[in-house]
Amino acid sequence: MAKSGPGVSNNPVMSTPRIFHPEPLSTGATIELTESAATHVTRVLRLEAGERLVLFNGDGHDYAGQIDSGRQRSVRVTLNAAAPSTREPGIETTLLQGICRGQRMDLVIQKATELGVTGIRPISCERSVVRLQPERARRRQAHWRGVTISAAEQCGRATLPQVHGPASLDEALAELDSSGSRVMLDPDADLDLGAALAAGPPVTLLCGPEGGLSEFERSLATRAGFIGARLGPRTLRTETAPIAALAIIQYLRGDFGSGR
Repeated sequence: MAKSGPGVSNNPVMSTPRIFHPEPLSTGATIELTESAATHVTRVLRLEAGERLVLFNGDGHDYAGQIDSGRQRSVRVTLNAAAPSTREPGIETTLLQGICRGQRMDLVIQKATELGVTGIRPISCERSVVRLQPERARRRQAHWRGVTISAAEQCGRATLPQVHGPASLDEALAELDSSGSRVMLDPDADLDLGAALAAGPPVTLLCGPEGGLSEFERSLATRAGFIGARLGPRTLRTETAPIAALAIIQYLRGDFGSGR
């Protein structure tokens, strides 16, 4: 039976398991995996000495290697080749996402990573159900980064989107670059997403939490140059809207189809 799970793809082109390693990598080096990665390799993937895997550390390269020795908490891998990844996004996209409840936020971050987003800024909004105190915010940021790592292992990316700490909308807007298209998802907007992308890349996408953006927040975003855009006639949930929008952006401007 074929192996499955995090880091393993059903695509035969990507059949070699991919593991994130948070340290420098180079051809010829012998690497000791982290304890959690070693446990995953031996207990979940059930790989043994002599089998192949790919390591990456976020520098944009894949490092092919072979397991020298392995037991539950200790796996050593010798790297024998390095190559730039061919699966990196062709368009820079930043997602400003209103913080939503646990699994919904995880889903957004996971799928945004798969869809090639380059930066994620969780936004604490007036209508956010979830309120994060500083210590919990730090723990959630670390957790969300772990979600991006798992997603990158699965989808073949060799870079990780930057996951910023939670901020208010006005704080996030003050940090934005002035170039590109700024799009605010709004089911009542007159424009569709394609028209809102007229300024070209990079793209900054703003999506509210479960209760949507308040009128004050919409006004803040509009003054910051955001253009409202709708995604068809239905009102989508906070975890659905950014995923749909990012897929459309990749089709129109990125590597999914017409923009390629």
